[in-house]
Amino acid sequence: MADFSLNEDQVQIQKWIHGFAEDVIRPVAHEWDEREEFPYPVVEEAAKIGLYGWEFMMNAFSDNSGLTLPVAIEELFWGDAGIGMAIMGSALAAAGISGNGTPEQVMEWVPQCYGDANKVQLGAFCVSEPDAGSDVSSLRTRAVYDEANDEWVLNGTKAWITNGGIADVHVVVAAVDPELKGRGQASFIVPPGTKGLSQGQKYLKHGIRASHTAEVVLDDVRVPGRCLLGGKEKLDAKLARARDAGRSGEKQPAMATFEATRPSVGAQALGIARAAYEYALDYAKERKAFGKPIVQHQAIAFKLANMATEIDAARLLVWRAAWLARNGGFSNGEGSMSKYKASEVAVRVTEDAIQILGGYGYTREYPVERWHRDAKIHTIFEGTSEIQQLVIARAISGMRIE
Repeated sequence: MADFSLNEDQVQIQKWIHGFAEDVIRPVAHEWDEREEFPYPVVEEAAKIGLYGWEFMMNAFSDNSGLTLPVAIEELFWGDAGIGMAIMGSALAAAGISGNGTPEQVMEWVPQCYGDANKVQLGAFCVSEPDAGSDVSSLRTRAVYDEANDEWVLNGTKAWITNGGIADVHVVVAAVDPELKGRGQASFIVPPGTKGLSQGQKYLKHGIRASHTAEVVLDDVRVPGRCLLGGKEKLDAKLARARDAGRSGEKQPAMATFEATRPSVGAQALGIARAAYEYALDYAKERKAFGKPIVQHQAIAFKLANMATEIDAARLLVWRAAWLARNGGFSNGEGSMSKYKASEVAVRVTEDAIQILGGYGYTREYPVERWHRDAKIHTIFEGTSEIQQLVIARAISGMRIE
């Protein structure tokens, strides 16, 4: 049975990261949002205290309750979503390696996604393409095996990639057998300095602007055979089963990664929503209209009551999903439920926070407009709200819904 009371270690981690978010992230959040650049100095500070690093991530991932990671992420994104994404972006690459690689590959490549306090490194997980966002079964990026040299040759363009082009380690999902759609895909490590990988356009975004997002262009990128995550023997067996049966019960590499990380994305949205709610509540207690603080007017008080209720409801879904991911897995799309609910709540709560602040809320002098911009992406990336609804509907009905 799930127990959602945090243990002493988790409470200490929560306080530790909250302190970092309050003292280090928040004072510079506006500056990095305006600059639209990767905040290396802040990430380096996080590395110095052990917050940005593979050891922290592996410890969080190995927590049997599943709650350490969402608790940590919520506090980071309470500080700022763009900087939070810069600190957490490498985790998606690490999750892709951990979910699809051999133990030896995990130990070799996950640390290289982070580097150390003396030299920060980055990881990037490359799935989406210009013509394949939600429909990851239609990837055009190809991986062809060169048996004579025991190398894989990758060609294609990836879109909307966090840390794309500036990462040291790129994890690329590519089609090995396009006829098998998603069942014919595999994940590959592109090591640092590999020829043929370059950054395409850098996107100028609505929100999370301190996080680097860009295209990744793969032009005859050659990687050693050992860079196929899981190994060729396992891939050949999977492809053979898929061809014989017309399908395979195994998950697509990209979907396996996204499914595992959905509660974490929900936790990101929670942090943003909580930041906006707390700011709006404090403002409503101070701001006076018609002779009394505006929180004493029902129109504002009820709005804040709804915000608090929705945030708590979303957190319970996120924590339940995080616990299930560690203890038996999802049966009714709980991972998607958590991501769907939390992201929609974040958009609504941040919009309500702007409304409570009125004209001030619409200016960049106050942080709520930035939080609103930051919240919106959570209804889009790692599976849109509509895709989450589709996953949930299929899970509860047991039927194919298009």
